[in-house]
Amino acid sequence: MPHYSGPLLTRPTAAALLAARDAGAGEWHGSLDLEVSNDKASLQADDWLWRGRRYPYPSALKDRTIYCWDGDEFAPAARYAGSLIKLVPTGWGAPTFEIDGIKMLPTAKESPIEDARRKVALIEPRGKVVLDTCGGLGYFAACCLEAGAARIHSFEKNSDVLWLRTLNPWSPDPDAPASGGRLQLTHADVSQAIAHIADASADALLHDPPRFGIAGELYAQAFYEQLARVLRRGGRLFHYTGSPNKLTSGRDVPREVARRLEQAGFKAQLALDGVLATRR
Repeated sequence: MPHYSGPLLTRPTAAALLAARDAGAGEWHGSLDLEVSNDKASLQADDWLWRGRRYPYPSALKDRTIYCWDGDEFAPAARYAGSLIKLVPTGWGAPTFEIDGIKMLPTAKESPIEDARRKVALIEPRGKVVLDTCGGLGYFAACCLEAGAARIHSFEKNSDVLWLRTLNPWSPDPDAPASGGRLQLTHADVSQAIAHIADASADALLHDPPRFGIAGELYAQAFYEQLARVLRRGGRLFHYTGSPNKLTSGRDVPREVARRLEQAGFKAQLALDGVLATRR
């Protein structure tokens, strides 16, 4: 899908545009692409000009929402098809996303890009073929590209998440020159698609599944055995787990995952907010 190239507004950005107009300014300088770049907008009484196109001033916008131009108005970057999926602004520029109000990326202490960069560094992607099982907004893939991976094959099951990627300027575009043809993004359920991936065809793996209660099949012993099959010996895997339900249920999901990975043929250890494993 082609990537969106229009402005992205949040409530503070829209308020800044209006404040500049009301103060009599002819131009406003700031970011209209979630801090990827800084630019200027020419301000008129009833509309504003950005990158050769005019837009109306938006009406009241909601907090924690990103708005894109749909051709008629500024609409939330959100879809509802059984679940509400939306882009959510952060204080770091790069957004997170939510599914039914559940935040899918950590953003409290650092940018989700920085968080992804630290995790990607654990698998040392330079020059490697990387399998990215649950692509999400593509931040793992973006950091792999940045770190010099030879090729990244990302899977994403949810079509609405893929749509959010086309709106998010921080999500890598497989067709953009910056990707250099190194990123392949496949719309598929990796729990099924992995059966068609060749043995020992990946040098490194990144596995960032939804929580266990949503996608238990991606924590199953049979799936871990498939991960072991497609990863070459000595290859590294980082598996994000977080610590869901630890306080209320007493479950230690990272250690449960580590034990299953050991049974599948990995040497595993806890690392960051997940498990780092090496194929034996």
